[in-house]
Amino acid sequence: MLHRTNRLLPLTLAAAGLWAQTPPAPKPPAPEVGGFIFRAETRLVVLHATVVDKSSHFVTNLTQSVFKVYENNVEQTLKLFRREDVPVSVGLIIDNSGSMREKRERVAAATLAFVKASNPQDEVFVVNFNDEAFLDQDFTASQELLQDALKKIDQRGGTAFYDALSMSIDHLKQKARKDKKILLLVTDGEDNASQMTMEKLLRKAQDAEAAIFTVGLLNEEERRAARRTRRALTTLAEATGGAAFFPKDAGEVDEIAHRIALDIRNQYILGYTPTNEAQDGSFRQVRVALTGNARNHTVRTRTGYYARSTPAGGPKGVGGSQLRP
Repeated sequence: MLHRTNRLLPLTLAAAGLWAQTPPAPKPPAPEVGGFIFRAETRLVVLHATVVDKSSHFVTNLTQSVFKVYENNVEQTLKLFRREDVPVSVGLIIDNSGSMREKRERVAAATLAFVKASNPQDEVFVVNFNDEAFLDQDFTASQELLQDALKKIDQRGGTAFYDALSMSIDHLKQKARKDKKILLLVTDGEDNASQMTMEKLLRKAQDAEAAIFTVGLLNEEERRAARRTRRALTTLAEATGGAAFFPKDAGEVDEIAHRIALDIRNQYILGYTPTNEAQDGSFRQVRVALTGNARNHTVRTRTGYYARSTPAGGPKGVGGSQLRP
């Protein structure tokens, strides 16, 4: 990911080797979450779940008793249950390729509307991408700074949204200060310039504990490319607990942006300690079901996580390679 200042400069990351030289810090007191105290050696799996009815209206008045959580088809005991509007760390990842020329202004306005409709305590960064990705605004709550970043237009080259998402995930891991993390990607075409593969990106996304919302302004006249892009955007969103949207034109993005902002602010927070305590790096499938009068509602959350004691690796570039300046 590159910063854009007077000249385009690489986004530098701390060398992983420095950590090895740092003496271990004393253990902090056990954190208290939602009235429960969790020991350092106990892993709490946290899920952010959205519930909608048959008319796609948000359902926000459910009690803990109607939620059932399963890990690898084994029911788990909920230790955390809340529904509240918590501040989040958000990355806006906006296509700046040549094909976005006529859509970019409306998309920028819609994403700024998303920020205005979100929790005022959110922290947001902006990545613009074409065949490269640029961090045009680091985390901030300033709508003025975000607006300036969204107005930066350098429409050229291809579309590398796999790389842009990958580096944005790294940026969240490195600098996000909120527990809840969101990425919002807007693109109008098939990835044709990334070094990152879809398979590697999907695994990385599932390991990041960040929900990905995608908006695809696809050219349906190019059916094969549109079909592949639709599948990729939907897969990334569904796997991470986000949602995918495919408007007919850029004019619909404003309504979608408001919808996503409301989605994020109306989620349930569920937490459990896995009955399978092994931290062996395996992927654990997660499923949330509703019972009783709520069984006809639809619940959406991430589909699983990788069980490990520490996150896999630190922030890295795409496949360990360096983007050209």
